[in-house]
Amino acid sequence: MSQNGGSAINLLSYETLVHAVAGAVGSMTAMSVFFPLDTARIRLQVDESRKSKSTAILLAEIAKEEGLLSLYRGWFPVISSLCCSNFVYFYTFNTLKKVMVAKNSQSRPGTDLLMGFISGAVNVLLTTPMWVVNTRLKLQGAKFRNEDLQQTDYRGIFDAFSQIIANEGVGTLWNGILPSLVLVFNPAVHFMFYEAMKRKAGHGGRKITSAEIFVIGAVAKAIAATVTYPLQTVQAILRFGQHKTEGRKIPNGSLQNVFYLLMDRIKKHGALSLYKGLEAKLLQTVLTSALMFVVYEKITAATFKLMGIKKKLKT
Repeated sequence: MSQNGGSAINLLSYETLVHAVAGAVGSMTAMSVFFPLDTARIRLQVDESRKSKSTAILLAEIAKEEGLLSLYRGWFPVISSLCCSNFVYFYTFNTLKKVMVAKNSQSRPGTDLLMGFISGAVNVLLTTPMWVVNTRLKLQGAKFRNEDLQQTDYRGIFDAFSQIIANEGVGTLWNGILPSLVLVFNPAVHFMFYEAMKRKAGHGGRKITSAEIFVIGAVAKAIAATVTYPLQTVQAILRFGQHKTEGRKIPNGSLQNVFYLLMDRIKKHGALSLYKGLEAKLLQTVLTSALMFVVYEKITAATFKLMGIKKKLKT
């Protein structure tokens, strides 16, 4: 009899929960370490009038103008959103993996890609409101070069939610959901490459080192991030929602509006403006992703090892 007692796969299994918690903790740890890089990235994406500079110079400029702590502005809402987002993603991905791999006996790149798409879509639908709020809080108090950007005045996460709903409507909490759903391609490709490279590195039962996990996570994320970056720029603008152009707010929520934003950005600042902040994004997301997977793999391995020891003690 199997460890599950011959019963159907339990979607609320302890193993899946371990993966979800480990993914959440890993992402929170990694983001906290490299958070200033995310500050530089989103500032360049939203404030297109700010001149592109090296990431180090931009961070020094922000710290000088707004204070050193401004580099960590919005840390708590970002970490909270990231925790929920990665918990949902890892939980869904590993639940699907448990079901689909059990049926097919082994995981394949196509299966990994499909699981990544489904997990990403579930994650986007459930957690977009949190990302809209944390984008606003992260940019609150920032000194913008673009005069069309409006400042917000929120006292915290819950106040931001209530003000957005009262002043802009509940639907505003899902601003940018269309590019977000398209960007499901990002984590799907990321996980496909990550799982494929990890299987190759661990071929024949070989133990994969932490350094290898770091490199695998970094390479997989760099590929996914570069391909989808223009849509991430549009996503950040839509989530901020305080942009004006030609005397009116930029519209949100449809494919037409996403296309409008892309064309408006290219018309005013050139096609390369869609890649503003890419250097900071690659530094932040690649390093964060690499460190996240190291922490994730270590936590899951240690937890399952501990579970195995407990089982032996009980028998």
